[in-house]
Amino acid sequence: MLKTGSRLQSQVCGTQVIVIKATTADSELDCGGQPMVDVAQAPSSGLTPAAGLDGGTQIGKRYVDAADTVEILVTKSGAGSLSLGGTPLDIKSAKPLPSSD
Repeated sequence: MLKTGSRLQSQVCGTQVIVIKATTADSELDCGGQPMVDVAQAPSSGLTPAAGLDGGTQIGKRYVDAADTVEILVTKSGAGSLSLGGTPLDIKSAKPLPSSD
């Protein structure tokens, strides 16, 4: 279960994240097709990103699900793509500023 403030790392690449917003639903955050683990845990060795889930993450970007119920901040980039329950997460787009006319 995701908790706001949790620091997680990938088991398949160097990606590390902080959970900014999370729902109460049981959701598993994956990177490269493998579950992410707490940064205090040692990741499993020998794992690589699954095909189609190897698009990478970008440091400093926030990733959200389609319903905007989960928000993840990438603190260290890597080769795996983030997904929630098998559904890929998208980079959060910036809110447009009001015009200054």
